Amino acid sequence: MAKKKKELPRTFDFPFSRENYRLIIIGIAIIIFGFILMIGGGSDDPNVFNPEIFSFRRITLAPVVSMFGFVFLIYAIMKKPRESNQVQ
Repeated sequence: MAKKKKELPRTFDFPFSRENYRLIIIGIAIIIFGFILMIGGGSDDPNVFNPEIFSFRRITLAPVVSMFGFVFLIYAIMKKPRESNQVQ
């Protein structure tokens, strides 16, 4: 008769720590905010030109904010979690 092996409780190691997930959510929020800054500036009448589409907010600020969000997101993914069991 074969002996049954003693099963150990399963522990799941998540790829990221809680801090990584928090930073990822912040990065996604920054990216969404950048895209929100790009909204608008169109004209209801296609025969009328609206120069508001070329504003500083849409041409410069929004892409910079979105790019910062993507860089922050890469940082959040690459950040190593802190070791909680450090020996001093």
